[in-house]
Amino acid sequence: MKLCKAGLSDAAWKQAGVKLPEFDIDKMRAATEESPVWVHFGAGNIFRGFIAVLQQRLLEQGLAQQGIIAADTFDYDIIDKIYTPFDNMTMMVSLKPDGSMDREIIASVAKGVKANMEDEKEYSYLKKVFANPSLQMLSFTITEKGYALANLKGEYLPVVTADIENGPTKAHHAMSIVAALLLERYNTCKAPIAVVSMDNCSHNGEKLKHSVVTIVEEWLKKGHVSADFAAWVKDENQVSFPWSMIDKITPRPAEVVEKALEADGIEDMAPIITSRNTYIAPFVNAEVPQYLVVEDRFPNGRPALEKAGVYMTDRDTVNMTERMKVTTCLNPLHTALAVYGCVLGYDSIAAEMKDADLKKLVETIGYKEGMPVVTDPGILSPMDFIHEVIDQRLPNPFIPDTPQRIATDTSQKITVRFGETIKSYVASDSLDVHSLTAIPLAIAGWLRYLLAVDDEGKEMNVSSDPMLEVLQKQLADVKLGDPESADGKLTEILSNKVLFGSDLNEIGLAEKIEGMFKELIAGPGAVRATLHKYMA
Repeated sequence: MKLCKAGLSDAAWKQAGVKLPEFDIDKMRAATEESPVWVHFGAGNIFRGFIAVLQQRLLEQGLAQQGIIAADTFDYDIIDKIYTPFDNMTMMVSLKPDGSMDREIIASVAKGVKANMEDEKEYSYLKKVFANPSLQMLSFTITEKGYALANLKGEYLPVVTADIENGPTKAHHAMSIVAALLLERYNTCKAPIAVVSMDNCSHNGEKLKHSVVTIVEEWLKKGHVSADFAAWVKDENQVSFPWSMIDKITPRPAEVVEKALEADGIEDMAPIITSRNTYIAPFVNAEVPQYLVVEDRFPNGRPALEKAGVYMTDRDTVNMTERMKVTTCLNPLHTALAVYGCVLGYDSIAAEMKDADLKKLVETIGYKEGMPVVTDPGILSPMDFIHEVIDQRLPNPFIPDTPQRIATDTSQKITVRFGETIKSYVASDSLDVHSLTAIPLAIAGWLRYLLAVDDEGKEMNVSSDPMLEVLQKQLADVKLGDPESADGKLTEILSNKVLFGSDLNEIGLAEKIEGMFKELIAGPGAVRATLHKYMA
């Protein structure tokens, strides 16, 4: 069986238990060509395994006629090697905790495009799409880094500097390309449009708007665009930037899934590594639970996303849902598992959840310490959400997610994942910040992880982090087996409000964290012993 449009007529698909598209693909593609509705930037796994599925559901219900145009600004190999050879279709594999797999062919992508100005044919197609008044929305899953215009010093990245100088006809950065396409829309039809970040980061719509508007304002200073265009982009009645919260784990392709597909006679499922080092396959494997909450501000109309399970609501509710997830019900648990998992030699989040000490750690962070200050968005129950995370999602052995992946960029995450709960305790009249145990232990565990030595005393790799060099330099004299070597070494780190949202020395948590840290570096086996001591 081949994953392509012509191959869908093969009766073997149904015999293999694969769900096929239940709509006319040719008709969908023709409708999209004539009246495009949705362009998505970021053609990777979260799009293929979640967002594209939403439109498939609408197509199957007869609630949509058009598909999605998938564009990529970063890794053109994805279009050439994963989209084009398979007629823009994806083999979607949903991994259940009992080890069974649901498989479905997703065919809602009408076209895969390289958003590359140097490719005249591809970019001309995108310009034509943006000039069509029918286009309602532009969405993104390009990761938070995709919106970044500057380095940690606040200096524009070289590619951004070049884009500002060269103007909208020679753009390379994703945000510059978006700004240039909006200019094309303004110069042709001036129809409104929603520009929607679906990336997993706080206040994503705000970040996206800031980046796009910054490019436009810099172009205005250089005389590349008009003041009227800049005003149009900043007018939310013309160009809106809705906020969203997304949650679904779509890890890298798993070998066990590849072999299962091949064993059933599904051909050419092997992953590839692109020239940009993206590890991607014709299939997407992902967990079943998924959540997408979107601020309902679409000035040119929108697909009936609520009919596909999306929560369409207001900005405050999006913000509360995101805060619930990121500060209490999921992300803090992930970070705690990540740093301790690495030090204890785990290579699977699911395996960690069989460890009684680690399971107790995340239960304490979530249920005991987080829930008293959780933000309840009203549309989702925080308790139901966290129960699903702890009882079903994290223990799922068929989700090939690793602590090493989740430990990436922890310095950028910890201020929200733990710092917000700490600030809520400090602000509360009924809660005592000094009563916290698991959260200080997670912070101490992160600092222990930064030593790049596992619990056996062996060197270990530490995941990339923009503050890694600075933090490791501050901890350079700390030695495993010598707790006193940590004296005075954590003060500067723990007073950093950028890292933790508060000065932990001022609020009285630093002493507890430093004491835990000293216990964690007492010698080989100290991490396990300390974890067990506090979580017994």
